[in-house]
Amino acid sequence: MTTKIQISIIGASGYTGGELLRLLLDHPYVEVKQVTSERNAGNFVHFTHPNLRGRTKLQFVSASEVEPADLLFLCLPHGSAMNKIDHYAALAPRIIDLSADFRLRNPEDYVRWYGKAHTNPAWLDKFVYGLPELTREQMRTAHYISGVGCNATATNFAIYPLFAHKLVDESRGVICELKVGSSEGGNASSDATHHPERAGVMRSFAPTGHRHTAEVLQALRGVDAQPEVHLSATAVDNVRGVLATAHVFVKAGVEEKDLFKAYRQTYRDEPFVRIVKERTGIYRFPEPKILAGSNYADVGFEFDPTTRRVVAISAIDNLMKGAAGTAVQGMNIMHGWEETAGLGFTGLHPV
Repeated sequence: MTTKIQISIIGASGYTGGELLRLLLDHPYVEVKQVTSERNAGNFVHFTHPNLRGRTKLQFVSASEVEPADLLFLCLPHGSAMNKIDHYAALAPRIIDLSADFRLRNPEDYVRWYGKAHTNPAWLDKFVYGLPELTREQMRTAHYISGVGCNATATNFAIYPLFAHKLVDESRGVICELKVGSSEGGNASSDATHHPERAGVMRSFAPTGHRHTAEVLQALRGVDAQPEVHLSATAVDNVRGVLATAHVFVKAGVEEKDLFKAYRQTYRDEPFVRIVKERTGIYRFPEPKILAGSNYADVGFEFDPTTRRVVAISAIDNLMKGAAGTAVQGMNIMHGWEETAGLGFTGLHPV
C-alpha cells in the first residue's frame, strides 16, 4: 500500500487552483493538507468552489500559515513565485509551479515575451518543463516542475510530431490560430470579462506577440528545429477549451502516410493523447467541447498535397491538460505512480 503524501496548494482560490483541488481530493496517493487564499482566508473552500460542496471541510488559510509538506503546488499570478521560491523550497522538497515563472530556460526570453527581467534566473535550470509528452524522462527525477502555457500546449501537440520527424519545410514557418474560452482570463473581473462585453464574442485579443510563442519555440529547439512561429489568439463564447489550428508546409515528397506515421509514433504510448481523424461524422476532428474536465488532448490533421500544406489541429481543456491536469500528471511521474492516477475522467457527451 502506497503511503499518502501531504500536499498544499498556494493560491487555491483561482480557477486553476480549484481544478487542482478537485483532482487531488480524489487522488489515491495524496492528502490535501492546506490551501491558501489571502482574500478568502478563514472561509470554507466551497464558498469559492461550489462544486466541492460536501466534498471537503477544508478552509482557506493565509500563505503565512503554511506548514511544511511533501509537495507544494504554486497557483500564483505570473511573477509571484519567482520572488519567493527560496521560501517555498524551504517548506517542501518538491514543487510544481503552475505559473509562467519557471517555464523558460533562457532568462532573456522573459524580457522579450513577458516584458520584464526574471528576478531569480538561477532557479530556471532547476525546473523541468512540465509537459510529460516532451520531458517525461527528466520529470522522473525532478524535484521542481514548471507549469505549461495552455495555448503553447495545444500548439505543441498539433505540430511537434511533424518537426520531430523532420517533415516540415522550416523556411515557410508556422502560423497557428488559437480559439480560447473565457476561463483563460482567470477569475478576476475586468472590463473585457464583464458579461455584456464578453458574451457572444469572437474577439481577437492577441493577433501577434502572444507570450506562449516562447514555449513553442523552446519545444521545437529540443528537436533541432528553428522555424518562425506566429500565434494569434481569439476569444470565443466558451468557458473552457482551446482549439489550435496550425498551418505548416512539409517538404517535397512527403505523403499523408508519412504524416500518419509521425503522429502515431509520437503519441502511440501516450495515455492522454488521442489521434482524431475520421472520414465521416461531426467529430471528424478535435473538438474542445467534449474534453471539458478531462486531461485528454485530441490531435488531428488535414493534408493538401497540391500545396503541401498541413492543417494540424489540437483541442484541450485549458484548465486541465493546459494546467491542473498536466500538473497532476507531472506529480504522478515525479513519484513513480501510475501516470493516470486521479485523471481518469473522460469528459461528457452531450454537454
